[in-house]
Amino acid sequence: MAEQDETEHEEDRQRFADRVLSFAEDAVYWAIAVVLLAGSVALLVAQVNTIIRGLGNSPTSAVMLEVLDGLLLIFIFVELLYAVRTSLRSHEIVAEPFLIVGILACIKEIVVMSVEAAKLVPNGPEFARAIVQVGVLGALVLILTLSIFVLRVQRHGARDDAAEVADEN
Repeated sequence: MAEQDETEHEEDRQRFADRVLSFAEDAVYWAIAVVLLAGSVALLVAQVNTIIRGLGNSPTSAVMLEVLDGLLLIFIFVELLYAVRTSLRSHEIVAEPFLIVGILACIKEIVVMSVEAAKLVPNGPEFARAIVQVGVLGALVLILTLSIFVLRVQRHGARDDAAEVADEN
């Protein structure tokens, strides 16, 4: 009898510890979400400020490149916010949003490097290095995109298998 009481007491402690850790995990995710949201809003305000401040003083193409760079960074923040939201909802980390963040980061660097490479045309070796970096980033975008495709196919296959099992029962 005492052994059974001790086992039940141990299970109660484990359930309590699990609830406390789950609450702490959710609190951390919420804190991350708040920081990402605040960062997104701050970046958006900064981009509007860049447009207003820059159009009178700088060439339009330079201002728009800076704004595009900032907007892609905002997309990264928002995609990370989605990943946090998904983690809060399902209590598991999903890889796809992080792969999308990787694609966005690569595209952001491709845009910046392409403009910089155009300025480096007279400098042969530096231009070649920039073009290689753009090529590597492009290949990385393809690899990350393929990874997302494989994850989606795998997820749909798992749903189809679950539907077949449900139909059999």
